[in-house]
Amino acid sequence: MLATLATGQFLMTLDTSVMNVSIATVATDVGTTVTGIQTAITLYTLVMASLMITGGRVGQMIGRKRAFTLGAVIYGAGSLTTSVAPNLAILILGWSFLEGVGAALILPALVGLVAGNFAADDRTRAYGMLAAAGAAAVAVGPVLGGFMTTFASWRWVFAGEVGLVVVILGLSRVVRDTVPVDRSGGFDVAGAALSAVALASIVLGILRSAAWGLVRPVEGGPSILGLSPSIVLIIVGLALLTAFLVWEEHRLGGGRAALITPKLLRTPGLRAGLIAFFFQFLVQAGIFFCVPLFLSVALGLPAVETGVRILPLSAALVITALGIPRLFPHASPRRVCRIGFAAIAAGAVALLGALEAGAGAEVVTVPLILAGLGVGALASQLGAVTVSAVADEESAAVGGLQNTVTNLGASIGTAVAGAILISALTTSLFAELHGNPNIPASFTAKTETTLERGVPFVSDAQVRTALTDAGAPEPVIDSVIDANADARLAGLRAALAVLAILSFLAIACTGGLPAEPVTSEERQPAPA
Repeated sequence: MLATLATGQFLMTLDTSVMNVSIATVATDVGTTVTGIQTAITLYTLVMASLMITGGRVGQMIGRKRAFTLGAVIYGAGSLTTSVAPNLAILILGWSFLEGVGAALILPALVGLVAGNFAADDRTRAYGMLAAAGAAAVAVGPVLGGFMTTFASWRWVFAGEVGLVVVILGLSRVVRDTVPVDRSGGFDVAGAALSAVALASIVLGILRSAAWGLVRPVEGGPSILGLSPSIVLIIVGLALLTAFLVWEEHRLGGGRAALITPKLLRTPGLRAGLIAFFFQFLVQAGIFFCVPLFLSVALGLPAVETGVRILPLSAALVITALGIPRLFPHASPRRVCRIGFAAIAAGAVALLGALEAGAGAEVVTVPLILAGLGVGALASQLGAVTVSAVADEESAAVGGLQNTVTNLGASIGTAVAGAILISALTTSLFAELHGNPNIPASFTAKTETTLERGVPFVSDAQVRTALTDAGAPEPVIDSVIDANADARLAGLRAALAVLAILSFLAIACTGGLPAEPVTSEERQPAPA
């Protein structure tokens, strides 16, 4: 049964990592631009994040197993649609919408099914297996995506997902749903709408902050009352999220069912676990943003080799996610998570120090192993901590909350890493240009005007092509390429420094995690 659930987790993680290394080819095949594909990726995140809480409640009403299989069917339909998509609109329908809805049903159900089928003593091992399956997909995705894009077609990956869905549906017959369904009080339509709009607003504001600016609008970009649309969306989303919690309290006070029970958020173990999950995915997403940029853009490695170079992180993650519960079944969750965040911080600092001029791909290996050990340590504990903090009947709702928090963390991590990287890259490049006697002042002034919204993270080949087309002399081209190479490293180092600081901050936020492993006899009840 655990293998079935782990396969579901593998599927949820696979195609995002595939799509990330196939963006340019997919754009050409469906007749759109890279921006169009990035829009599809953004919409997928929006749909999935905004419906997670609703998906958790659906699982409570129809049963976790039924929600899991229904989500798999919808996800499979989305994969099939994506595999034959002739244009961007159909791609968005299949990948962004159908797969997003399917994932919003599957992921909360996975958390609930593990909680219902494994005693608290065994959940650490079970959630470690799910984390290992996700890590395997992270490792396989870029390699598979790069290989299929290079030698066949990205469409075969999504067609293969349909086959994987069929296998999951066949294996799901052995999955038992031990928690009774709860249809009392009906479905909270207003709460579903409030939560969906609130979370979509927050995530969209975060994802678009690099293009629009976070608080102040970028030059020539959209603005609302002098502010960036990003901060407006985030504020509106937070206000609606507050209104959602008030509404849920109101429904519960009237004896009606709610999507979530707000008092759950006052449960110490659950709250601490969700905060740790948030930081884990924030830092993890930031690292996965920075490292592929260094490998594929700065070093020019192809997609397949980039994927291979990331394998050490996934391998280390699998080893610790599976090994800690087996070798140290009575380990303190608080201590393991603190060590995990410390290992991630050490990995970020090690990579920061290794990124020097002339550094090759081999410099990422040890830092990625450290980061992988840290992420695996966190994954071995946090799922069991959050679910074991509440009654089994609330496990699907906890699954919705957990996946909502991880989506928010990943979105913020990518946005923060990207914003810091571009800001440091821009500052460093302009300083390099001003200090280089081989670069005319007129060229520097024109560059600053053209790139005042931020210098893009581009390869040496792209810089050479652009400057050659513009008619720049060869000495200037060579000097700008050298300056851009140094600025790229400065941007990456700045982003990694912030991620290391956030990892240390996360350690300070782990005090609420249980000091002793939660067992079947030591469940933490929700507050009355």
